[in-house]
Amino acid sequence: MSAHSNDAVVTGDAVVLDVQIAQLPVRAVGALIDVTVMFIALFVGLFLTALTIRQFDTAFTAAALILFTVLVLVGYPVIMETTTRGRTLGKMAMGLRVVSDDGSPERFRQALFRALASVVEIWGLTGSPAVISSLLSAKGKRLGDLFAGTVVINERGPRLAPPPPMPPMLAAWASTLQLTGLSADQAELARQFLSRAPDLHPQVRTEMANRITADIVARISPAPPTGTPPQYILAAVLAERHRRELARLQAGRAQAAPMVAPVQPGAPAWPSPPTFAAPLAVPSPVPVAPAPAQPASSSGFATPD
Repeated sequence: MSAHSNDAVVTGDAVVLDVQIAQLPVRAVGALIDVTVMFIALFVGLFLTALTIRQFDTAFTAAALILFTVLVLVGYPVIMETTTRGRTLGKMAMGLRVVSDDGSPERFRQALFRALASVVEIWGLTGSPAVISSLLSAKGKRLGDLFAGTVVINERGPRLAPPPPMPPMLAAWASTLQLTGLSADQAELARQFLSRAPDLHPQVRTEMANRITADIVARISPAPPTGTPPQYILAAVLAERHRRELARLQAGRAQAAPMVAPVQPGAPAWPSPPTFAAPLAVPSPVPVAPAPAQPASSSGFATPD
């Protein structure tokens, strides 16, 4: 296995997801726990068979014993990894999880391939092929992982730095990008450069930024706005790639999650609107006495003011 525990899972969009690949000693302890669980189940099955062997004929007892053995050796890992999305009791204890090569949750087909391969490489050949394959593989894959397209990761590993934030002035441009032409190695190179850029000499930083950006711009479309600094272009590309892949993974996990009962509506999450005091009463208008009438003149018209 590679000496470095931190590695990258490359998604279908060539997005690099930083994960910690499970090392062989940790996987061995988890496998030992699972083997112990299966041995206990087999012992219980043999004990029950010995108690009831006289009640059935030999052929039926042998068939039932073979079926039970298959259910333990194959059914246990398949059922556990499918229902828990890549975990068994041993993996839960060691903080491990099986995921697809593209970072998505493990599927039933992949769990079945891994379990069938384990019958040969672990039970039939005492685990020697699994150990040799894990040592030779850069991601510590045993033969079952190679056939199924999976990798075992360590969820208790240190978290790496988050992707660079999206420059606000490039958000609209980044949302229209075509990223399928960008390889995983180029994306990883850009990520490493941005993480180490503050520690580089200004001249070296400028030269590397121009070279990496020119290589990436040649593989994406549309072209960035004229005059955009190279570091901003790299940050926008990586942030958009991460956003798209995160949305895709969340959609896949939502489809794989079991149905749950709808949540009953409760109190609103926002505070109640403030209450105000009752409005002041508007005072009634004060009655005004009418002006006295002017006396009429002898001609019958009122005297003008």
